Amino acid sequence: MPQPYPAVGSGTPAGYARPVPISPLDGRYAAQLVDVEAEVSEDALFRWRFAVEVAWFRALAGEPGVVELPPLESALDAALDGWVAGWGAADTAAVRAIERRINHDVKAVEYYLKEKLAAQGVPAEQREFVHFACTSEDINNLAHALMLRDALARAWLPSAEQLVADVAALARAHARMPMPSHTHGQTATPTTLGKELAVWVARWRRQLDGLRALRLTGKLNGATGTFGAHVAAYPEVAWPELSRSFVEGLGLAWNPLTTQIEPHDTLGEAFHLLMRFDAILLDFCRDVWEYVSRGYLRQRPAAGEVGSSTMPHKVNPIDFENAEANLGIADALLGHLAGKLAVSRMQRDLSDSSAIRNMGVAVGHSLLAIRAARRGLGRVEPDAAVMAAELDGQWEVLAEAVQTVMRRYGLPEPYEQLKALTRGERVDATRIKEFVVGLGLPADVEARLLALSPATYTGVAAELVERYLEP
Repeated sequence: MPQPYPAVGSGTPAGYARPVPISPLDGRYAAQLVDVEAEVSEDALFRWRFAVEVAWFRALAGEPGVVELPPLESALDAALDGWVAGWGAADTAAVRAIERRINHDVKAVEYYLKEKLAAQGVPAEQREFVHFACTSEDINNLAHALMLRDALARAWLPSAEQLVADVAALARAHARMPMPSHTHGQTATPTTLGKELAVWVARWRRQLDGLRALRLTGKLNGATGTFGAHVAAYPEVAWPELSRSFVEGLGLAWNPLTTQIEPHDTLGEAFHLLMRFDAILLDFCRDVWEYVSRGYLRQRPAAGEVGSSTMPHKVNPIDFENAEANLGIADALLGHLAGKLAVSRMQRDLSDSSAIRNMGVAVGHSLLAIRAARRGLGRVEPDAAVMAAELDGQWEVLAEAVQTVMRRYGLPEPYEQLKALTRGERVDATRIKEFVVGLGLPADVEARLLALSPATYTGVAAELVERYLEP
């Protein structure tokens, strides 16, 4: 008989060190996401909430107008530093225990900090300045912004930058390698492998520049953004100025005009930037997959790897397919969050609170895709012979060059003549050269056209890479 499901809240199933993961991010792919997990997990959220509570307690102690909370003694100041820097599993477990008792995660952090202050001998009346005049969202919006900032800076951005650097290096290395080109899936004017790679690099760099320049916003202004409780307690304190100094001291941009919640617009901007980067990555993965399929890129087999359970010869482009799958999931979540988090009924509703918990899931899937693409890229190399052989069978692509030269020299119906010669036809070098010789072009022009081949008809593709693609 199958075993019944354990009751809700019954704990970890026997034989497991932690709850059974239902997300591949916490199961199959967990080892690939250790760095981002450290920044966007629920444990990290508790850590940042605690850090924000400590920072606000410190800010109040440093405000002369808050006379009931004296400046911190050096021993207590050092203890606060140690608690934040040394946050670990035991701290998270203690907060979770409080949360189970009171059913409020932010209040649990407040109570935990008060317990630690009490153990340091801080009087009860001073401990009441923990979470002073704050609504939960004063803490949460700052914690979430700091989580995203660090997840991007410490995990996502380095991986994205490494991918772009990898592709840029390949673009420069193969700037002059002729490659067949296709528009609408049909044979088109040849290009070079390096130039095509450089296009993705330039597109990615633009998105990365936007992401680096983006400053996430934060607020600390009370239940409806009016500093109502703050002013009621200390009307003489310049609360907007203190709030601004506090938020900017955390490394965020201060938002003075909010409801109960910070509107999350800059989170949406960040998510849209990630989505645009991901869209370019999807374009890249699909084209590289196609180049592998056509033999332009060859995959190096990994020792011992199985490509198919039934076809022993297979070396599948699984990394690019894995990236494509994860990009779809990431962007579905990023798009939802970017739109959802900007909308809240009147002064607030709680729907953002549940939605924003999936921020790490979205970033995690995006990061998985980047790392899969890098892994796949490390296993491919160009096959110049395959591309050269295909180009040698595409002399019809020179029709564009010939008819354009004919236009310059005023020859009749250049486009129409070349259309009649080449449209839907495979023509060889002899046929193209015979046509050129019969045009009556100036001798040097004719010689230039006769010297042209599909492999050399790449314009200034190589020069574009060498001149405009910075290392």
